[in-house]
Amino acid sequence: MIRKMTLKIWGVLGLLMLASWISWTLSLDSSSSAQASEQQADFISLFDGKSLDGWEFDPVYWSVKDEAIVGEITPSTVLKNNTFIIWKGGELGDFELKVDFWISEKGNSGVQYRSDRFTELPYALRGYQADIDGGNLYTGQNYEERKRTTLAYRGQKTRIASAPDSISSIGGYVSNNAWKGLVLVDELGDRAALGNLIKKGEWNTIHIVAKGNLMKHFVNGTLMSEVLDEDAKNRKLSGLFGFQVHVGPPMKVMFKNILLKKG
Repeated sequence: MIRKMTLKIWGVLGLLMLASWISWTLSLDSSSSAQASEQQADFISLFDGKSLDGWEFDPVYWSVKDEAIVGEITPSTVLKNNTFIIWKGGELGDFELKVDFWISEKGNSGVQYRSDRFTELPYALRGYQADIDGGNLYTGQNYEERKRTTLAYRGQKTRIASAPDSISSIGGYVSNNAWKGLVLVDELGDRAALGNLIKKGEWNTIHIVAKGNLMKHFVNGTLMSEVLDEDAKNRKLSGLFGFQVHVGPPMKVMFKNILLKKG
């Protein structure tokens, strides 16, 4: 009889402990969810999924389809120069940007930021770019459009130094499509292995964090490149933001869930 009562008591205690553990776990999940929601609330949406109000673009190449911004080259719309859709909300300094993207196999695109206008051509930008390509060779790297070219390949943490005073033009300090002042600080991982984390032919998420002269590119939550730009002569700490369609064969790129947090 005593043994049965003891077993019952232990059974009740076990149930009480289990209930307490479940309650604690749920409170942790609730706290984490609330924190995530609070962090997400700091972001604003730049695209309503319906129109391109608030954007500047060439309608031959940019449109809205299936609640996404679509950049497309067709056999009848061959592109002679890179073209951009430019956000008209002003310049961005320190910011975080999260964007879902999809790109066709032969596509070449990117997220342009802290850029200025390349006035020799319409709808053209010059500056930092988080690279995106359908072949998945360059997605995630930091490439500076029409300026210093590659600042960090995928899998690299770099420091960018200025060109010597004897070099009078930016192009004079570029070799093999990379800035000669690119100083490798650390390897973030194997380039091919990091590339395998990016899903070809599917939607992926790119996350750019720009604080001062430090820029980080994440894809699907993994850091792909990091640049500390110490080239005071050529770096920009604020500028325009947009998306690119690159010259090349027929292609399509799509962007949605465009979320921005300033500061």
